[in-house]
Amino acid sequence: MPGHMGHGPGRGRGPADKPQDFGKVMGRLLQYCRRWIPAVIVALILGAAGAICQIVGPDRLKDMTNEIAKGLPAVVDGQPVAGAIDMDAIARIGWTLVALYVGYALLNYVQSWMMATVTQRIAQRLRESISVKINRLPLSYFDKVSYGDVLSRITNDVDAIGQALGQSVGSLITSVTLFVGALVMMFSNNVLMTVCAIGASLIGMIVMMVIMKASQKHFVRQQTALGDVNGHVEEMYAGHIIVKAYNGEADSIERFERYNTDLYDSGWKSQFLSGLMMPLMNFIGNFGYVVVCVVGAALALDGRIEFGVIVAFMMYIRLFTQPLSQFAQAFQNLQRCAAASERVFGFLDEPEMADESDKPALLGRGADGRPQQVRGDVEFSHVRFEYEPGKPIIRDFSASVRAGQKVAIVGPTGAGKTTMVNLLMRFYEIAGGSIAIDGVDTASVPRWNVHDQFSMVLQDTWVFRGTVRENVAYAKPGVTDAQIEAACRAVGLDRFIRSLPDGYDTVLDENTSLSAGQKQLLTIARAMVQDAPILILDEATSSVDTRTEELIQRAMDALTVGRTSFVIAHRLSTIRDADMILVMNHGDVIERGTHDELLAAGGFYADLYNSQFALAD
Repeated sequence: MPGHMGHGPGRGRGPADKPQDFGKVMGRLLQYCRRWIPAVIVALILGAAGAICQIVGPDRLKDMTNEIAKGLPAVVDGQPVAGAIDMDAIARIGWTLVALYVGYALLNYVQSWMMATVTQRIAQRLRESISVKINRLPLSYFDKVSYGDVLSRITNDVDAIGQALGQSVGSLITSVTLFVGALVMMFSNNVLMTVCAIGASLIGMIVMMVIMKASQKHFVRQQTALGDVNGHVEEMYAGHIIVKAYNGEADSIERFERYNTDLYDSGWKSQFLSGLMMPLMNFIGNFGYVVVCVVGAALALDGRIEFGVIVAFMMYIRLFTQPLSQFAQAFQNLQRCAAASERVFGFLDEPEMADESDKPALLGRGADGRPQQVRGDVEFSHVRFEYEPGKPIIRDFSASVRAGQKVAIVGPTGAGKTTMVNLLMRFYEIAGGSIAIDGVDTASVPRWNVHDQFSMVLQDTWVFRGTVRENVAYAKPGVTDAQIEAACRAVGLDRFIRSLPDGYDTVLDENTSLSAGQKQLLTIARAMVQDAPILILDEATSSVDTRTEELIQRAMDALTVGRTSFVIAHRLSTIRDADMILVMNHGDVIERGTHDELLAAGGFYADLYNSQFALAD
């Protein structure tokens, strides 16, 4: 995108590997998905029924083999005697097999379709819940949690839940059915051959578990090394200019080589060991075939079993060993699902802002309830605020601002200037006192009603993917093209916009080059179009050159006429005409007055002002 507001998403965390409480979080996920449980049960029944069709197939194949064996030529007194194959019986069994395998395919198709639909619905609802939750969280939550972490929950964690449920639940039920069904059918055909087959499989499983245990530590090391490589690359590319300027290339390359070597070493070992799993599973199956063939041949020669039993066991060996690897994969997927669910539900459980649906929207309405223009009188009365209990940032602030006045808030970095504006817009709740607009306490009306009274231009620009027209008219219904173009002309952006390929209909994306100043002009035009009674300018000219700043300043002067405006500025030369200047330091307003009054007082403001001009000289 051309620009973003505030911090970038940062490095997102992937879903954790293990949950803290598997049973509890899976129970909650089950409760969250309760509306889809009937569909899941039907899908699982269909999957189990498909597995049963697959299990019955080898037994019917045994019958077909035996029917063919009966009709094969037999040697009697040294002479071959032709038998008669019962083709009707063969046909009946053949059609039964066709029906079983077609049924298996159809049932599994329907099950896969239902599970895919359900899991994506669950993922969709989780994303919707997170989106709703984000809008209900106080701004203080994002002060302590990175945007990348929230983004990771919406993308990585929700995707992990959907994929794990889709891949593991149906697979687990099918595998259990195949495993139990194959075991029952094997025992029903021949106990000795079943015991031999199980013994052969157990030997392979023991070897496989040893390899899995050995590979696990390398997978953990690989994930850590991958995080190091990703983090290093992201940091180096984000600060590429600084790395170049300070000749840090050699150190950057050295660290990358170290991380990359560690990733190669752990990745090679983990992939090599995990690559042994498939050949090992094939070995288990083939070893089982050999055991079944040898034992079966001995039993057949002894006349204790028919030849068809050997054929059936050859297939049951595969159906018996196949679920063993699927169990481990399904359980691992469920672990990942539980860990991701724990993070998502942890986010959904965060304390929300108080519900204000019962508060009347008094701002912008007269005593008779009819729409009325907000004048813009603002009253701060003994305002107290603290980010953390017991650590006040603003101790006792009072000020009266009349409609149409221009109030400048100045002070060193960290003095609390932006905090004052955030309190005014109710982004944070004050710990004491009150803030009123036109005599109405902002705490007594819904937050959206307060936000409607403000236009805002921040130091950090935010331009989203959309046309120029859509960016300027953001969230403001009923804006005409004439209003949009007038606002852009006022800030001197109209000529540049008309030079774009599609003018005001040009889509702003990564292929559209906008300078920092042009983005700022666009956000100022957006504030003009909003036409709110109170205006907030937070370092609005910090990203533009001196000539553009003069243009913006003239536009701002025209914009502030008839509006109450709060201006946060480091360049004190831009706020000399303010009706009131509030000088802040360490969270307190230490001086207030006009520019001339504060200079005459020779206090903190005078020192700030004179130091800027001394630096300029």
